[in-house]
Amino acid sequence: MSTFSRSLSHKQRTLTVSSPRLFDKSVSSPRFSRKNEVSRLFRVLIAIGSVVSFFLAIGGGYLYVLPNLTKAFHEENLVSFNGSDSSCDIFDGKWIVDNSYPLYNASECPFVEKGFNCLANGRTNDDYLKWRWKPRNCELPRFDVHNMLEILRNKRIVFVGDSMSRTQWESLICLLMTGVQDKESVYEVNGNNITKVIRFLGVRFSSFNFTIEFYRSVFLVQHTWSSKYGIKRVRSTLKLDKLDDISNEWTNADVLIFNSGQWWVPGKLFGVGCFFQLNNTLRLGMSIPTAFRTALETWSSWIDTKINPNRTRVFFRTFEPSHWSNLTLRLCNVTNQPLSETRGQESSSFSDAVLQVAHGMKVPVHVLHITPMSAFRKDAHVGLWSDNPFLSDCSHWCLPGVPDLWNEMVFSYLHGSYRHMPLYQQREFNSLD
Repeated sequence: MSTFSRSLSHKQRTLTVSSPRLFDKSVSSPRFSRKNEVSRLFRVLIAIGSVVSFFLAIGGGYLYVLPNLTKAFHEENLVSFNGSDSSCDIFDGKWIVDNSYPLYNASECPFVEKGFNCLANGRTNDDYLKWRWKPRNCELPRFDVHNMLEILRNKRIVFVGDSMSRTQWESLICLLMTGVQDKESVYEVNGNNITKVIRFLGVRFSSFNFTIEFYRSVFLVQHTWSSKYGIKRVRSTLKLDKLDDISNEWTNADVLIFNSGQWWVPGKLFGVGCFFQLNNTLRLGMSIPTAFRTALETWSSWIDTKINPNRTRVFFRTFEPSHWSNLTLRLCNVTNQPLSETRGQESSSFSDAVLQVAHGMKVPVHVLHITPMSAFRKDAHVGLWSDNPFLSDCSHWCLPGVPDLWNEMVFSYLHGSYRHMPLYQQREFNSLD
């Protein structure tokens, strides 16, 4: 503005000192000179106003447009990263009939536990196999087994958790085996049969040079037996500030999928003399929700410290609802169709804790929030069709079944991040250390 003022002052001086001989008498009269000077000043003020308005318009446009462009760029990154529309919540939707399901035959997959193969155990109604999850505002990408096999080539996929995690592990193996011609090329690395008592199971797809591993860690933190000289009712403790002692086996994975929650109940803790310990101090009065949240914070600290996000994709699957008619009496009424409403099981304090802890982490964690979608599926539990027909089961799921959809959601994330990753990062993601 000061530069423009100096220019205006110079023009005014020029009008004042010009020789009268350049003008005729009428023009050089004082009265006309004053009118002429006022007219010029008016035009100058108009010019000043136009320039100021122009810069204000440009500045306002800058302030308005740039943030929106930034937001659009951020949303585009979200689209690329998730492989789906940014307005789509894949966990908000409904179950629809799809006769292209199931995607595999459990009796042809040697890695399904006998207790989860409901059709082979006598279930005659197979309607539970024909349901697909449909998000409200988009579509999950169809499970492309050949694409998935290529995505996982040369990688290490690790599941960590309880028996629900093992079920999802079995589901993924069976899904992938449908794309392998030589079934003998897929084998358990130690020759073990699939069982609930082994802490480690690993299946290798030798044709594609990758393994899918399962580590049994029902609490994620360390469980230790107490001294016989301690408090009589305390038989064991969970060290809430120490991750499971097998956690060093989880590092250097390309995909990590965690779950926990089913064992965080009074009957499997206080009922068997298991209590909580923090900073080497026994916490007899600590509640289960508080202890679970503390254990999750220990887990999150480990992830932020030990995991390289440029290599490893981390997932945490939320709590899976059970559908007992009476848990105390172990009564289980499996329906033929999904429920029309979730009956209050769409939420869980365990799931809420996972969402809250993951939100504050440095390493990105994809929370598979399957609690609401699984709450509808009272029809998909094992029920009486297990390897023990005298023991009803409304916690675990039949295979094929609901866990397959959990894996389809994992595929949607991996498919999206792989497809949009720069080539040099793809090479890094495909390589094993």
